[in-house]
Amino acid sequence: MAIIDFKFALEQVPEVLKGVPWTLTIAIVAMIFGVLFGLLIALCRIYKIPVLNQLSILYISFIRGTPLIVQLYVFFYGVPVLLGYLNPRLGLSIEADNISPLIYALVAYTINTAAYQAEIFRSSINATSAGQMEAAYSVGMTTAQGLYRIILPQAIVIALPNLGNLFINLIKATSLAFAVKVVEILAISKIIANDGYRFLEMYLVASIIYWVICLVCEIIFSKLEKKMGRFEARMDLKAPA
Repeated sequence: MAIIDFKFALEQVPEVLKGVPWTLTIAIVAMIFGVLFGLLIALCRIYKIPVLNQLSILYISFIRGTPLIVQLYVFFYGVPVLLGYLNPRLGLSIEADNISPLIYALVAYTINTAAYQAEIFRSSINATSAGQMEAAYSVGMTTAQGLYRIILPQAIVIALPNLGNLFINLIKATSLAFAVKVVEILAISKIIANDGYRFLEMYLVASIIYWVICLVCEIIFSKLEKKMGRFEARMDLKAPA
C-alpha cells in the first residue's frame, strides 16, 4: 500500500477548490475594509488626535499582542452573549443564530488586519518628505487636500510591498476560519480527511492550493510594484528642481 494515495488526493481537488471563493472573500473584504480603518487609525496617531490617539495605541497593541484564533473565538462566542444582554434592554430582536459564521470571520479578520495596516500606513506617511505638506499649505491646499493629492499617493507606493506581504499572510491566516465554522479550504479538507482517514493527502492538497493562490498574489503584487515604481519615477522627472 502506497504511503500517499495520489489518486485519492487528485479526485478530491475539485471538492476542496469549492472553498477557494470563501477564502478569497474573507481575505479581500478584510483587506479592503482594513485599508480604510487602518488609514484612519494611522492618521489619528500621526496627528495625535486627543483620546483617539490613545485608543488607537491601545487597540493596535491589543490586536497585535493576541493570537488571531483567540480573536475569532471572542467574536464567535462573545457576540451572542452581548446580544443576549442588549436585546431586552434596547428592545432589539437580533438572534445570534441568524448571523452567518462568515460575518464573524469577516469582522474579526478586518479588525485584525486594520491594526497591522495602521502601522504600515503610519510608517509610510512618515517616510514621505515633511516639507511636501508645508509646500501644499503654501499653495492654499488644506490638510485633507495635501494628504489626498500629495502624501497618500507616495505613501501607498512605499506601503505596497508590506501590504502585499500582509495580504499573502491574510490568505494563509484564513485557514483558521474553520474554527468558527466557516467552510473554506482547510475546513473542507478536514471534513474529507475525517471521512476517509486520509489526513496526509488532504492536508497536502490544501497546502498546494494555498501555495498556488499565494504564488499568484505574489506575481500580481510584483507587477503592481513595478508599475507603481515606474509611475513614481516619471513623477520625479516631471517635478521641478
